[in-house]
Amino acid sequence: MIRPTPLVEAVPATTPFIGPEQLMRETGRIELVRLGANESAFGPSPKAVDAMSRELARLSWYGDPESLDLRDALAQKHRCRPEQIAIGSGIDDLMGLAVRTFVAPGDWAVATRGTYPTFAYHVIGYGGRLREVPYSAGGSLDCEALLTAAQAGPSILYLANPDNPSGTFIGREELTRFYEALPRDTLLLLDEAYADFVDDSDLLAPLFEDRLIRLRTFSKAYGMAGARIGYALTTQRNVQTFGKVRLQYGINRNAQIGALASLGDDEFARYVVAQTAHARDDYYRLARSLGRRYIESQTNFVCIEMETPQRAMRVMNELLARGVWIRKPGAPPLDAFIRVSAGTQPMREAFAAALRAVLNEVLH
Repeated sequence: MIRPTPLVEAVPATTPFIGPEQLMRETGRIELVRLGANESAFGPSPKAVDAMSRELARLSWYGDPESLDLRDALAQKHRCRPEQIAIGSGIDDLMGLAVRTFVAPGDWAVATRGTYPTFAYHVIGYGGRLREVPYSAGGSLDCEALLTAAQAGPSILYLANPDNPSGTFIGREELTRFYEALPRDTLLLLDEAYADFVDDSDLLAPLFEDRLIRLRTFSKAYGMAGARIGYALTTQRNVQTFGKVRLQYGINRNAQIGALASLGDDEFARYVVAQTAHARDDYYRLARSLGRRYIESQTNFVCIEMETPQRAMRVMNELLARGVWIRKPGAPPLDAFIRVSAGTQPMREAFAAALRAVLNEVLH
């Protein structure tokens, strides 16, 4: 019998995310109100669509393995050198590169229990060991607990800021203190997937040090989740190290073109950020009208409390039965919440109507 390596064979079979396509197959639906994956309901930039459409006839070509045009544009945006930027097929790809590169088999990594689960998926898959700390009682990241766990000297500490699934955010001053308090030989993997929804002055100041890798994406505010493209901001040394093991032709050529065009459409990006803020406000009002606690968010989603994990699960499933797809966090205390992505006005109205109906049924 041909068997995988002992490392891979020891990993339990897992599916980090069940996609809406599978849910539609299971429920027999041909359409869902998609509010579960934090996709942009406002689409990509029209300039990106136009640029990609014009290049479809050249889909037989490989993309530039160095992504030079895109890195040049991103270097201007972030006031750094192209050599300090690595391009990947989304943050998940770059996260895997970071773990593969800096977490040797048997090494420890630290993260918050229940935060974006793909990090744990990579750590386990590459033979690392994961030490997790819980969220605070209010559902935000517990920086003090993370620092305590980091005193053991993990290879990587993973932090999503703004956080997924809570939507909470650590401001510049607190995050700077946190970073400086970390052991000097621990790499901070800072996932900033939702940074475009935060004012730059509130984010960690530009830093290019070997012990810091910042991950960004075109999936959220830029509306290009399906194109799979993201980037890392770090030192030239780290970028060169990634180059030793990265998939050289793993970047979609049309994604490179669309991302580059998106960077030239600031007006559309501002529109998406503003529409997302309107959506969050609508969800806050909805939660208040239902007597539900919610967590103020700096992302394109909002968590609304359902009192218990069991009730949150039932609400999520009942909404799905009505054609509205959302998700719920898996770790306490957030497991008593449902999480809903920012949708267009019709999508928000469909969610609100379905949620009212479900809660009336569940509570009575």
